[in-house]
Amino acid sequence: MGECHIDVRLAGAQVRLLADKAVYWSGEKMLLVADAHFGKAAAYRALGQPVPHGTTAANVERLDALLAANPASHLVFLGDFLHARKSLTPALNAALLEWRARHPAIRCTVVRGNHDKRAGDPPAELEIDVVEEPFAFGPFALCHAPRDDRSQYVLAGHIHPVYTLRGAARQSLRLPCFAISARCAVLPSFGAFTGGYDIAIEPGSRVFVTDSDSIWAVRPRGAAAAAGAEEQRRET
Repeated sequence: MGECHIDVRLAGAQVRLLADKAVYWSGEKMLLVADAHFGKAAAYRALGQPVPHGTTAANVERLDALLAANPASHLVFLGDFLHARKSLTPALNAALLEWRARHPAIRCTVVRGNHDKRAGDPPAELEIDVVEEPFAFGPFALCHAPRDDRSQYVLAGHIHPVYTLRGAARQSLRLPCFAISARCAVLPSFGAFTGGYDIAIEPGSRVFVTDSDSIWAVRPRGAAAAAGAEEQRRET
């Protein structure tokens, strides 16, 4: 079973992958989340779709818990802060204003994503800076969508990566994951009501799955099978 976090080095910087689908860079006291999609459920309800209530409260509570556990002076949303124009209901606006009032000293930045371009920027009262991608910060290019950047290491979101674990008896478990390659790390979607895009472990890449409480590294299926065969050979 995994831990509540895993430390990795990216572009020479030590960062922490958190089980609750965020990255903490202690050297800069920066917390990064991707694809919060605030107000997605409200936007679907406005279209007459029966979707769950309470997702905004759950997301805000998780942000509060992350900020309490990881001292941050800068919170960066890697795109898709809001889901749609219809997302910004009076209830959502009030919840976000209450959340911001609890963290007035924290600098907040949104790297504008594809949904942000349609939804519009957050209300000015939230005092959130909005920038275009790539947002250069130290050795990183902070982006919404993964990209090839030869000068900086990319931290991004957008694709909502998930990985399917498969057992010997054909069981399967589909979990959000961090997908890390030589030049880019993709964060799982932070939002509580978002879908996911299935990925494979590419050569030279690493995948860390999370169930929100624990995070652990996944070995490629071929490597896992080879390790199991070697262990069985040693026992015989």
